Amino acid sequence: MRVLVVNAGSSSLKLSVVGPGGETVASESVPVRRGVWDAGALEAALGRFPAVEAVGHRVVHGGREFVGPVRLDAGVVGRLRELGDLAPLHQPKSLAGIEAVQGALPDLPAVACFDTAFHASIPQEASTYAVPERWRSGFGVRRFGFHGLSHAYASRRAAQMTGGARRVVTAHLGAGASLAAVREGRSVDTTMGFTPLEGLVMATRSGSVDPGMVLWLHQHAGVAVEEIADALEHRSGLLALAGTSDMREVLERQDADAVLAAGVYVHRLCAGVAAMAASLGGLDVLVFTGGVGEGSSVVRGRVAQGLGFLGVAVEAGANAGVGEEGEVSAVGASVRTLVVRAREDVEVARGVREVLGRG
Repeated sequence: MRVLVVNAGSSSLKLSVVGPGGETVASESVPVRRGVWDAGALEAALGRFPAVEAVGHRVVHGGREFVGPVRLDAGVVGRLRELGDLAPLHQPKSLAGIEAVQGALPDLPAVACFDTAFHASIPQEASTYAVPERWRSGFGVRRFGFHGLSHAYASRRAAQMTGGARRVVTAHLGAGASLAAVREGRSVDTTMGFTPLEGLVMATRSGSVDPGMVLWLHQHAGVAVEEIADALEHRSGLLALAGTSDMREVLERQDADAVLAAGVYVHRLCAGVAAMAASLGGLDVLVFTGGVGEGSSVVRGRVAQGLGFLGVAVEAGANAGVGEEGEVSAVGASVRTLVVRAREDVEVARGVREVLGRG
C-alpha cells in the first residue's frame, strides 16, 4: 500500500510517497504563496507522483482526545480546529494542508497522525503540573509532549538495531528539540510540555525558563505579553546567544558568544538525558536523530563526554563517519549510542495502515 504523507510547514507543503516497505518512492515540496498553498503547484506535484491508496497527515496537536491516528471526516476536522489555540503556530497549517490535499484528492481515505499521541502513555506523575486543580481539570493544563512521530520511529528503529533494547532515550535535535524516555516501546517521559517551548535549548526557542522571570518582565519591566511570547518562540535559543540559529555556524566559530551558546545547548541536553534516564531507572540505548542529531558529530561527542558517568561513550572514528544511520558506541561502553535517520513519514504511513487495516 502506497501512502501519500503530508507535512504542512510554514513555507511549504512537504509531500512524500511511502511504499509498503517504508521506502520513499517520491517526494516534493509545494511552496506557500501569500499565506496559501499554490494549488497549481500542488496539482502538478501530485500528477508527477505514482498512484497512492491513502493519505496521511502529520498534525502537531491531538489534545486529550486524539491519542492515536484517526480517519479524517468533517467531525474530526472540526475538533482539530477547536484545538487550534493549543498550537496556534502549527495547527492552522496542518488544517490548511488537510483542506488543500482533500480538495485535490477527494476520493482517497485520509488519516491524521499526531505528534502528541506517542506521549499519551506517559504516567500521571510525569504528565501532571503542580498547579491549581481548576487549571488542570477546567483548562486541561498538562504535559502533552511533541515530536512523538519522530520519537516513536527512532525508538522502534533502535529496538530493531539492538535486538530489543528496553530502556531508550531518543534525542530529536533539529530546529525544535526534545527528548523522550521510552520503555519497551512506550513513552514514559519527555522534555516538552504543555507547549513546545518547554525543555531543551532550541534554534530560536528558549526551552525551559523560570516562569517567575516571565512574570517579572511583564509586571516590573513593562514588557508586553505579546513581546515576551514572540521572543521566547522566535528570538531566543541559539539565535539569542550566538546571533544565528544554525548549529553548524555556532560550532564553526570560536568567539565567546558561540562558545557560550554551544555550552548552554550541551549542558541542557546532558541534564535532560540524565533526567530521562532517571525516569527509566537506567539507560540501555541513547539515540540521536533530527538535523543536529544526525549531522553533528561534535554535539554527539560532547554529549557522550558529559554523560560518561551513565556509561555513554562513543568511538571517535565511528562517530565522525557514521553517515545517515549506524552505531557509534565505544568498545566496552555499557550504553549503546545510535544515530537514526528521522523518518516521521514512515511513522505516519504506519498509522495510516493501522487505521485502515491494510498492509
